[in-house]
Amino acid sequence: MEIEISSPAKINLSLAVTGLRADGFHGLTSLVAPLAFGDRVSLTVEAGKEGIFLKSTDPHLPIDDQNIAWRAADRFLRNFGFEARVDIRIEKNIPIGAGLGGGSSDAASVLKGLAALLDIQDDSALEGLAGELGSDCPLFLKSEPLIMRGRGEAIERLGETSRGSLLGQSIVLFKPSFGISTAWAYRSLAGLGAYADPVETENRLEAWKNGNLPLGNLLMNSFDPVVGNKYPSMPLMLKLIREKTGSPCLMSGSGSCCFALCDPDTENPIRELVAECWGERAFFRSTRISDIGLTGTEGFSF
Repeated sequence: MEIEISSPAKINLSLAVTGLRADGFHGLTSLVAPLAFGDRVSLTVEAGKEGIFLKSTDPHLPIDDQNIAWRAADRFLRNFGFEARVDIRIEKNIPIGAGLGGGSSDAASVLKGLAALLDIQDDSALEGLAGELGSDCPLFLKSEPLIMRGRGEAIERLGETSRGSLLGQSIVLFKPSFGISTAWAYRSLAGLGAYADPVETENRLEAWKNGNLPLGNLLMNSFDPVVGNKYPSMPLMLKLIREKTGSPCLMSGSGSCCFALCDPDTENPIRELVAECWGERAFFRSTRISDIGLTGTEGFSF
């Protein structure tokens, strides 16, 4: 049995880290959107055999239990009591250490793919497994724009009007040659104590959902101060793009990938600015916000 699954990258259109929780995790509220750009995960399952084997087109990606996609397969088999050999192949397009959720998306694709192959129709159990694997994993089970809260496990699906306003929005992604550790970003943010106000955060999201706040004015990221202090080229790049093109732009997640809301007239000027400031090793990709629920595209091929 074999299946291929599209594993989309995501961007955080708004990311408010609201403080440290009693369980040691940080609380957050974030408007997240999947993109038409991402990885591709292939799964093969052989019943009656054992072992999890992972290959990737990116030689820097771990292929053992240090890989979250490997752990997703292991937890799935253990949780549902299957004995099988699982072969995973990841066609890696999403940069590592970018804040685009590549690892979490691949892990969610493994869960969805195994559920399809082995006829598991227990959404609650899959959501529980995804939450155990990482804060970003549950959102990729939906593959649609949504709001996540808590440590990422509390998901609010958007109304049709809000979802429809995001569908197809043109995006350019751009990233310097270095990545940023998510663990470092959270430690640094905790050191500053510069957390977002949860009431203000909810008010802004409600204003956007009601059509009273343009998407470009909603963009915010709690990690901006800590990342900007260590990597000043990041806020300078964003400032330059806003001044030269007028495009709303932001860093996604804990970085280092950034994005800009753009149209065909501003895509090339942004590309030229990125190349001029960050050089040939910079990552650049044009894409759009995707929504499987509204487009009817399932992302599976058997």
